Amino acid sequence: MSTPSATALPDGGLKSPGAGLITLDPVRTALLHGLDELLTGLAARLSAPEVVGPPLLSVEGLTRLDFFRNFPHLGVSAGRFAPDALDGLATGETPGELPLRPTGHLLPSATCYGLLLSLEGRDVGEEGLRLSATGRCFRNETHYDGLRRLWGFHMREVLYLGTKQGAVEHLESGAEFILEAAALLGLELNRAVADDPFYDKGGSRARLMALDPVKHEFCAPDGTAIASVNRHRNFFGERLDIRAGAEGPAYSACVAFGIERWIHAMILAHGTPERALERLRDVRDTRDTRDTRDVRDTRDVRGMPDVRV
Repeated sequence: MSTPSATALPDGGLKSPGAGLITLDPVRTALLHGLDELLTGLAARLSAPEVVGPPLLSVEGLTRLDFFRNFPHLGVSAGRFAPDALDGLATGETPGELPLRPTGHLLPSATCYGLLLSLEGRDVGEEGLRLSATGRCFRNETHYDGLRRLWGFHMREVLYLGTKQGAVEHLESGAEFILEAAALLGLELNRAVADDPFYDKGGSRARLMALDPVKHEFCAPDGTAIASVNRHRNFFGERLDIRAGAEGPAYSACVAFGIERWIHAMILAHGTPERALERLRDVRDTRDTRDTRDVRDTRDVRGMPDVRV
C-alpha cells in the first residue's frame, strides 16, 4: 500500500474567516506548536507542572476580581439561544436575529484567571505553588490586525502564588528566560512598562500603576508586545482567600507569552514563515543535542527535566 503524498493548499492559501479570525497554515501551525514547546522551558526550569484551565469563567468570580471595572471593553460573553428561538432556528431563521440568553460566563481573556479561581480558599504553603498552562483566550478589541491582534489566541502562562519575595524571584526568572529565548530565536525585544491594565487611565489605580508599575512588556521592533511579566501583589490572595501558610494572603505573579504574537515576531525578524520555522528547528536541534549529551554525561536524570533554552 503506497503512502499518500502530502496535500497542497489551494492557490491563495487559507482564507481568513473574518476580522480578527485566522486559520493557521501548516507552517504557522508548526511554528505555534514549536514555540509553545520551547516556551515550556520556563515551566521546566521552575518545576511548574502543566495543567489545563477551564474554558469558561463565571461572571460572579470575575466581578470579585474587579475584571469589569478594569477591563469593561475586553469581555466576550458566552450566550445560548433562548428556548423561544429554537423553533426559528429549526425552520431556517437567521441566527443573528434570534435572542440570546446570558449563561453567567465569559470566555477567558487570560489563562491565569481560571487557575486563580480554581485555587480559591486554598493554602499553597510558604514554599508556594507554580502552575503552567496554555489556554485559548478571547478579547473584544477595537480593531484587529493579523497575528498581532486577534479575537482568539493562545496564551501560555507560568503562574506563581506564595510569598512576596517568591513573586519577585519568579518575575526575575521569567524576564531572564524571555530574553534568553528571544536571543536564541534571533529576536530583538525591548522591555517597557505597560500602560493598558486600567480602563480609566486618569483614575487613582492608573496613577498608582504609574508610580509602582505592575506589568512590563517585551516588544518586537514594530511595537508588538509578545510577552509580559505581571506582579499582582497580594490582590488575588486577598480576594480569593488564597493563603501562603503563616505568611497570610498569597502574593502572586505570572509570566505570559502570546504565542501567535511570537509567530508574528519570528516572521518579522526572519522574513518568511519558512525561514522562521528553520530558525526554530535549528534552536530545537541544538537544544536536543545538548540535552542528550548532558544525559549521557550524568547517566542519572531525576524529576522533571530542565528543558533549558
